[in-house]
Amino acid sequence: MKSYEFETLLLETDEDGIAVLTINRPDKLNALNNTVLEELEEAVKSIEKDDDIGAVIITGAGEKAFVAGADIKELNTLNKKQGEKQSARGQKVFFAVENCSKPIIAVVNGYALGGGSELAMACHIRIAEENAVFGLPEVGLGLIPGYGGTQRLPQLVGKSKAMEMILTGGQMKAEEAKNTGLAGYVVPQGAGVEKAKDLASKMLKNGPVALSKAIEAVNSGFRKKGFSDEAELFGELCDTEDFKEGTSAFLEKRKANFQGR
Repeated sequence: MKSYEFETLLLETDEDGIAVLTINRPDKLNALNNTVLEELEEAVKSIEKDDDIGAVIITGAGEKAFVAGADIKELNTLNKKQGEKQSARGQKVFFAVENCSKPIIAVVNGYALGGGSELAMACHIRIAEENAVFGLPEVGLGLIPGYGGTQRLPQLVGKSKAMEMILTGGQMKAEEAKNTGLAGYVVPQGAGVEKAKDLASKMLKNGPVALSKAIEAVNSGFRKKGFSDEAELFGELCDTEDFKEGTSAFLEKRKANFQGR
């Protein structure tokens, strides 16, 4: 098992190539301050470079919260220019999560409010434990979601439900999140990481280059030129050793031995 050193995060990998990244500020309900954002971006860069990591699980420390929002103390003194810069900063970090070439699964193990919901939405898949609560309460602070929430939530739950959630600042519990498409699964409290590892293990049986290109192709669909990107990426994959190995193994009725090339 490999581990990395951070002030506000825990990042550990296992022998199966699955990393667990934990937001580790339980005394602050894992609120996102600037240090967390900086370290989260650094962690994603480390994950991208680490060939021993094939998939990632993001969760929160403790039993109360995944991430209970941004650190309001850091937001309180922002002016227009600073606020715009802060929003852009958060978006940049969450784009790094969303565009990571390795599958990232959020295990929402409690409150995921404001930036917490936005972080979960930036992940490729969301698993909600029974005590999960999603919400974008920023309008109650005289703000709007600033780390991508106004863009990603409509993609996941539809415009009408997203408008309701954002404009009321209301909350959504685990079962409703599953029913609306915000979460893919609801599992008992404490069982989220195990479920995520099961999903990750299934993903890692496939070609790593194909996983990377699939993530890129799906994300490109929200940039309005997804079909042409999909065709281009499909073509790129046809030129890889993994494609040749995968198709040969299928035809020869054997297990593929992917090398990530």
